[in-house]
Amino acid sequence: TSCLLFLFSLGTGSNILSALQDLFWLSKSKVEKQLQIISVLQWVLTFLIMGIACTLILMYILCTDCWAIAALYLAWLVFDWNTPKKGGRRSQWVRNWAIWRYFRDYFPIRLVKTHNLLTTRNYIFGYHPHGIMGLGAFCNFSTEATGVGQKFPGIRPYLATLAGNFRMPILRDYLMSGGICPVNRDSIDYILSKNGSGNAIVIVVGGAAESLNCTPGKNSVTLKNRKGFVKLALRHGADLVPVYSFGENEVYKQVIFEEGSWGRWVQKKFQKHIGFAPCIFHGRGLFSSNSWGLLPYSKPITTVVGEPITIPKIDNPSQKEVDLYHSIYVESLIKLFDKYKSKFGLPESEVLEVN
Repeated sequence: TSCLLFLFSLGTGSNILSALQDLFWLSKSKVEKQLQIISVLQWVLTFLIMGIACTLILMYILCTDCWAIAALYLAWLVFDWNTPKKGGRRSQWVRNWAIWRYFRDYFPIRLVKTHNLLTTRNYIFGYHPHGIMGLGAFCNFSTEATGVGQKFPGIRPYLATLAGNFRMPILRDYLMSGGICPVNRDSIDYILSKNGSGNAIVIVVGGAAESLNCTPGKNSVTLKNRKGFVKLALRHGADLVPVYSFGENEVYKQVIFEEGSWGRWVQKKFQKHIGFAPCIFHGRGLFSSNSWGLLPYSKPITTVVGEPITIPKIDNPSQKEVDLYHSIYVESLIKLFDKYKSKFGLPESEVLEVN
């Protein structure tokens, strides 16, 4: 697997296919499928265990004869600690890795542009729904696999995620290379006020609370009381853009605990004190789509970027002003959902549930 990941980072998709076909005498379609599975598996493992694994490995190295390597990295970590809060350190090379194109094709994932975005403005994209891992958000905005740079020229997307991820060694650098930033006020304020124009911060508005209710066949968003992103937009005069990802909830099956149950109580405690909610979920197995495992099901995910809502710059917006633009945003999201739902496999009778 490590050799394949190295090939991913260095070569083009066609070069990788040719090399593996010669090596294993497999058909092109079988090689492509295996590469797709490996590409998704590495991201799932990154999402679930990379931070903890890298921390443990660093601690182990400190106790060996190679302790100087770990010590040098820790010194660098202290020096570089605030970089995630200042726009990070994105790498176009990493964003263009061939591995992300195989990741895209596994589902497949598609990005749909509906309107042009001005490079003279800054934006806050509200991404819905969260799903289990936000796979569509990652592929579309933290890589170039679906052509976000070509579809929105001059716009720099920053996918915002839990700030705790940036306290994990190695993982923080990996995330920053894709243009991922902490979803906290310091980071967002810096990008929207000190980083010029043409920035688009992608916030998965529903967060951990929304992930607890995601299940195949359900289109619901946690949004009614989520108004902080609107207040940020008003403070910086950043236009709001509703984004809906059809199929995000279809790729994993989850055990849903009812309100008032012990399971939901535990999830909410984790969400309150740690920032994420542990979900009991499963996808398909590594070797068979009929078995259970960590791989997501290969269901299409289509992310539609809606029409930007022009937001005035108000240094200290009142609650009435926040409520007004929040209601406009909710209406825009519902209109976006209704306009495209039938095009992406949903019946006309399907209604977006806003909680």
